[in-house]
Amino acid sequence: MSDARAPFSSFRDRLLARQRLLGTFLKLPTTQVIEMLGPIGYDFVIIDQEHAPLDRGMTDLMILAARASGIAPLVRVPEFTDAHILSALDCGAMGIMVPHVTSVEKARAIVRASRYAGGSRGFAGLTRASNWGGVSGTRHMALQDSQVAVIAMIEDQDAVDLAGDIARVDGIDAIFIGRGDLTASFGDDPQAAAKVAEISKRIAAAARDASTPLMMLPTSKADFDFASELGATAMALSSDHGFIRTAAAAAIKDYAG
Repeated sequence: MSDARAPFSSFRDRLLARQRLLGTFLKLPTTQVIEMLGPIGYDFVIIDQEHAPLDRGMTDLMILAARASGIAPLVRVPEFTDAHILSALDCGAMGIMVPHVTSVEKARAIVRASRYAGGSRGFAGLTRASNWGGVSGTRHMALQDSQVAVIAMIEDQDAVDLAGDIARVDGIDAIFIGRGDLTASFGDDPQAAAKVAEISKRIAAAARDASTPLMMLPTSKADFDFASELGATAMALSSDHGFIRTAAAAAIKDYAG
């Protein structure tokens, strides 16, 4: 966990500086969980539109809660489209995470959709991102281009060999290793875990060679140490679903018998 007093708007700078950043995925359509996380000291949350029932209205409220709680709100969009990215950014997301980035061309398109200067992001002057018109259009665009983080997920076997090229795309601020989908792609192969560990090492080396920060989701303290050894500096610690299930299971174990 970094300095909890650091403003949420500094997330990209801290990510690029490879400060230790701790966050979690959010899947429950509520704002209260985010308000609980703020005082604890989480640096970021990832609002998961890909795997959770989160529409634009709920995402908007969750982003509002995160910003009010001093936590950087990132959004994992359900898939890459300009519209998904624009919606999240106008609502005030400080980072965009895109799943299944499998080509350099797709990575470049993601960056274009996320940026004003040299990009294709549509402009709206009265949004949370622009402080509801509290700054000039020029200032708003400059701040957004300098503060919004763009994160590419590598989670497909056919993207592994391209990880270095994707990481070198100008404007890709971090690589997130999606080990869940990589593991699933091996089916019931008993060597899946070992294979994904080796793939993770390859992706991490590619990101390191490209001087691009690495993000991971560790599943235990030992796995956290493994991710740190690979060079990951921003870690997503479980999810709201995971925290609740772990605590609920522990309570049953402690008190049921």
